[in-house]
Amino acid sequence: MLAVFASVTIVSFGVLPREQIASLPEPSLGGVLETIVGPAGAVFIGVSLIVAVLGAYLSWTLMAAEVLLEASRSGDLPRFLSRTNAQDTPVGALMLSTTLVQVLLVVVLFAENAFSVALDLTSALVLIPFVLSAGYALKLTLTGETYGPGDRARSRDLIVAVIATGYTLFLLIAAGAHYLLLSLLIIVPGTALFAVARRKAGARVFTRVEWLVFAAAVLGAVSAVVLLATGQISI
Repeated sequence: MLAVFASVTIVSFGVLPREQIASLPEPSLGGVLETIVGPAGAVFIGVSLIVAVLGAYLSWTLMAAEVLLEASRSGDLPRFLSRTNAQDTPVGALMLSTTLVQVLLVVVLFAENAFSVALDLTSALVLIPFVLSAGYALKLTLTGETYGPGDRARSRDLIVAVIATGYTLFLLIAAGAHYLLLSLLIIVPGTALFAVARRKAGARVFTRVEWLVFAAAVLGAVSAVVLLATGQISI
């Protein structure tokens, strides 16, 4: 794969000068191939791009539904998300994931720079689980819950966990506080679904510390709504 990407770049610069490549419309490779073989080259690249995007869209749609489906089957999300039809398609999970994607696309339409907003928001959403995962690894190494007496791997894992926690926290702070607040508008409703499912199953929803974290997340989500309404933050 690396050789393919490198070859495409090298061949492109061997066909056209850098200034002309920079001025080509997207997809720029279509313009390069059109120079080599004629208009058919641009058509081939355009069709290939459409097929690739549709394939990626299908795979990500199925992946998002699969996450909701498995969480529902394990009792961490409401049961309606595990409902399937005669073809064993998770219609409940697909409906929710597709609806959320459409809502996000509508919101992005009102952004000044839609691509940058979507990229920054998804980055913040990804970084929060990274921080929590690294923090949990740090907690395990400090308490020694999963280590035996004198386990040498504990010291090594502690160093890795400290570095990972510090680095992911730095990335989250660098992403921007307003994107962190906006991401809570997505995380809090999802957490509420988790709480409803756990309560219906008769299982414990949160520990005391987790309730404090959830309360802080709710406060952050409410703050994001207020700041958006007053125009103090924008997308």
